[in-house]
Amino acid sequence: MSRKLSDLRPDVRAKCEAMLAACDAEGIDLLVTCTFRSHAEQAALYAQGRTAPGRIVTNAKPGQSKHNHLEGDTPASLAFDVVPLKDGKPVWGTAGLDGQVWQRVGAIGKAQGLDWAGDWRTFKEYPHFEVAA
Repeated sequence: MSRKLSDLRPDVRAKCEAMLAACDAEGIDLLVTCTFRSHAEQAALYAQGRTAPGRIVTNAKPGQSKHNHLEGDTPASLAFDVVPLKDGKPVWGTAGLDGQVWQRVGAIGKAQGLDWAGDWRTFKEYPHFEVAA
């Protein structure tokens, strides 16, 4: 799994960088936790909570995630995941004050023209942003 912004397609990278800068300007420290993900890595994540230990973290099989996008043989992810940091520690909670931070992060990402999976109806993924469909 990559965290490198260079593994994002250039237009997605520009949106990600703009989002990071806008969050920083509001005092929100974001950590990019994933950009490109190989099919094997996607298969391992998809297995979690199904055939492997852990909780379900994705409904996307290999090739169905925008994290898996390639241009030729070169990673060109159409999605990235982030987490806000508070005092250097990840904020995974989505209720109360933590939820307010996530809602602001989501709004900032959407202002950059990204789809935020925190808005999805069936499987909310607060950390996930992707190019609009």
